[in-house]
Amino acid sequence: MAQAKTLGELKKTKYTSKSVKEELRDNLIQRLSKKEPVFEGILGFEDTVIPDMERAILSKHNILLLGLRGQAKTRLARLMVHLLDEYIPIVAGSELNDDPLEPISRFARDLIAEKGDATPIDWVHRSERYVEKLATPDVSIADLVGDVDPIKAATLKLPYADERVIHFGLIPRAHRSIFVINELPDLQARIQVSLFNMLQEGDMQIRGFKLRLPLDIQFVFTANPEDYTNRGSIITPLKDRIESQILTHYPKTLEIARKITEQEAKLSATQAENVTVPELLKDLLEMVAFTARESELIDEKSGISARLSISAYENLLSSAERRMLINKEKKTTTRITDFWGVVPSITGKVELVYEGEQEGPYGVAMNLIGSAIKEQFLKFFPNPDKLRKGRERDPYGTIRAWFSGGNKLDLLNDATDKDFEKAIEGVAGLRKLVETVKIPKEETLAYMELVLHGLAEFNVINKDYIESTFSFHDMLANMLDDLDEDDLDNPF
Repeated sequence: MAQAKTLGELKKTKYTSKSVKEELRDNLIQRLSKKEPVFEGILGFEDTVIPDMERAILSKHNILLLGLRGQAKTRLARLMVHLLDEYIPIVAGSELNDDPLEPISRFARDLIAEKGDATPIDWVHRSERYVEKLATPDVSIADLVGDVDPIKAATLKLPYADERVIHFGLIPRAHRSIFVINELPDLQARIQVSLFNMLQEGDMQIRGFKLRLPLDIQFVFTANPEDYTNRGSIITPLKDRIESQILTHYPKTLEIARKITEQEAKLSATQAENVTVPELLKDLLEMVAFTARESELIDEKSGISARLSISAYENLLSSAERRMLINKEKKTTTRITDFWGVVPSITGKVELVYEGEQEGPYGVAMNLIGSAIKEQFLKFFPNPDKLRKGRERDPYGTIRAWFSGGNKLDLLNDATDKDFEKAIEGVAGLRKLVETVKIPKEETLAYMELVLHGLAEFNVINKDYIESTFSFHDMLANMLDDLDEDDLDNPF
């Protein structure tokens, strides 16, 4: 069939015309029967979104994917291309991917009438049968549907009443293809109206021309619920014509979120080889995004994109790599102090409410990291605020005593691995505490650092960040120093 070069040769093959929705349905049935993956690379949607997508395709529905930013809506739409037939025949030179057996354009019909079975045939790969348009307020009907082309009219010496002077828009050119409109609510209401007939009747009309093109298109729309109030809305009659509305969501577990981040992060070969990320820190990084989605400082309607975790992961490794290069080390392991380099990945990806604006983007980012540290800390260690004083031994007693004795710990962001380990090992009772918890032995140092940051979040010890250094010390040390200075100034 792929060897057919003319209409006559095509007719001699077993090729039969079928709609794009029939293609999608037939190929989906084959994949499901063979238990092959349908939307490969999409994680966390196996029991929710993907079954809904499969049902919509089997029903030959147009689809609206509704969800907050960073929920793989466009990725899902693009993966539908793999359910199309690998190649389809078209009339050679056709602007509208005309089916040689069922032509719809004036050009194709005239060519077939003239050449008959000698009409030349081209073959189009499925990758070329995907059209995507981002809806913006300046999109016009001419962009989507088409308009009269005065240059074509002058060149062909045709009157404007002749349909051959039409310059077809994106939708007609997507005939026999998948057409995706992203952020549908941003499309002006009058433009949305132009989609009515295509969704309901399967045809369209351009300006005042009598022709009605029976287009064959699988429509997929994406929208963010936030847009319904902030920028626009999907008009009710259009929404009514979209047969399946599918709700997307963020990862429901840290494990799934981690897999998505590791799959999508763009790391260099040297980073992947020379920088180790403890499992603890991978969970901690994802916890930052989970915490952000529940934070009162962030507008929950805007959502927290998965891109936050992906960018943060890339920056985390880059922070460790930069330190490794500065110290001329061959390999290194990421630390919680490296999360300082993650802040730029957070500040640009959160929409703040009034209270968050008062706190400032940097303050909110540090607040999120601190909250995530507390969550991770409590998974392994007892809550310092809930210890029954006098009734049970304080597991943090030795550490408290070490800091109360006037000791201080400074962790430089760019400290060598050797100096970093030596500094943390110097805190009395820290290793002994961590060894009481069942953890991977190779991550002991990471858990020791977690204890320090965790105790600081619970105000057991104090933590300051000064000139690229995290300084841990006793809560009362500064107060006593201030009192001593006051006593010297005012001896009586």
